[in-house]
Amino acid sequence: MIITLLSITVILFLALQLQDKLRVPSPLSLIALSFIYHHLSHDIFMLTGDPEHFARLVLLLLPILLISDSLELRLADLREHGFSLFYLAVVAVALSVVLAIFTADSLFGQYNLSIAAIVVLFAMVLATDPVSVVSIFSNFELPHRLKMLAEGESLFNDATALIVFVFVGLYALGGGEITTAYVAETSLIVVLGSAVIGVAIGFIGLALMKTTDNRIAELLLVIMAGYGAFELAEHFYALLNLFGGHSHLHLSGILACIFATITVHHLMTRSIAEEEGIIDQEEADIRNESRAEKSSLSLISTAIAKIKATVEERDRHLRTKEDVQLLAIVANTILFIAMAEIIDLELLLKYKMEILGMFAVTTAIRALMMAKFAIITNQTDKMTNVNFRWWGVLTFAGIKGGLSVVMLMMIPPGFEHLEMFKAVVVGVILLSTFVYSAMLIAIIGKNKAIFAEEKAAEAH
Repeated sequence: MIITLLSITVILFLALQLQDKLRVPSPLSLIALSFIYHHLSHDIFMLTGDPEHFARLVLLLLPILLISDSLELRLADLREHGFSLFYLAVVAVALSVVLAIFTADSLFGQYNLSIAAIVVLFAMVLATDPVSVVSIFSNFELPHRLKMLAEGESLFNDATALIVFVFVGLYALGGGEITTAYVAETSLIVVLGSAVIGVAIGFIGLALMKTTDNRIAELLLVIMAGYGAFELAEHFYALLNLFGGHSHLHLSGILACIFATITVHHLMTRSIAEEEGIIDQEEADIRNESRAEKSSLSLISTAIAKIKATVEERDRHLRTKEDVQLLAIVANTILFIAMAEIIDLELLLKYKMEILGMFAVTTAIRALMMAKFAIITNQTDKMTNVNFRWWGVLTFAGIKGGLSVVMLMMIPPGFEHLEMFKAVVVGVILLSTFVYSAMLIAIIGKNKAIFAEEKAAEAH
């Protein structure tokens, strides 16, 4: 275990060095270094070893990744870009699945896939990885609105893809009847239920946070709020059954975790803003008092004490956010190392044509959805206008991640096309990580000066 821990630390250090010195996005270097480590270790030190255990590891680490990314979202941004994010994370995913149903036959005609199987497959490869997007964007100066659209879409897209996968794909695969009324009712219950749980847990976390001035305790409460909301939503049926509900209602842990973290972050941020106002007022009082012929030392001492307390609280909040980001970086490193262990190159080569075809089709569908989004945004004042450069960034911000493997493990073991699905999902994850990341770097690098100008224009 010590060797494994040391290996994780070394891989993360090298990845961060490559990112700082050579501008290589950490997801790329983490995957490459993880493959090298896995090859050199000859399976001596294994974190998971198989897809099932990897999926469990993803579920364990997913909330901390969601918490870290959610801490970057501001409620004001969500209000401003609400329509845009709704289209990107909900409408675009739904339209992509519908479009996939009409194109899947040309890709997988020989497998005679049912509509349910097509929905299951495409939902898995539509889920994106916000960690990779944030990591790449951290190397560049980009307009805040563009970052908000890309990172917000990556975050909420996962919840939508999982809802489609579980409540439409798997439900139909198990023989359930899909109707418009069923989809609308289920989606509404899952989204609203998850949001209510997330906000409620967020307020409970904030109430507990007011009872302590300990920075570590505050960090633990943020983590407890995110994980608590995630777990409660995922096992909400157990709570209902405890009170005699006899229900199998399953909510979205991803959405609940996001809402809980945003609730905590919003009120923490608002508290920081109020504290800064207090600091300004106390500083003004000190200046006014110092100008008086007979200054009151007690008044000045009291004002200084208040300033010190508010500064300490503000710094504690900011350091808590940095600590969460550190935990997320370590969690992401562990996931990439574990992913290298589950990749079967022989299986990928066996289904190479299916993988390449799926990657090409999903890329084209995403590009089309982003183009439609750009057209819509340029026809209304309620959404941020998207130009050609932004379209390119949004298109290739759809990097896939570990959540796709989690969904893969939820497919019934007896499903006849499970082997092919495993190869396609893992293959698309790898291709999107390297190809999309390279395209993002190329697009942003080519338009670096223009993006800097756009960011400066936002500041004014």
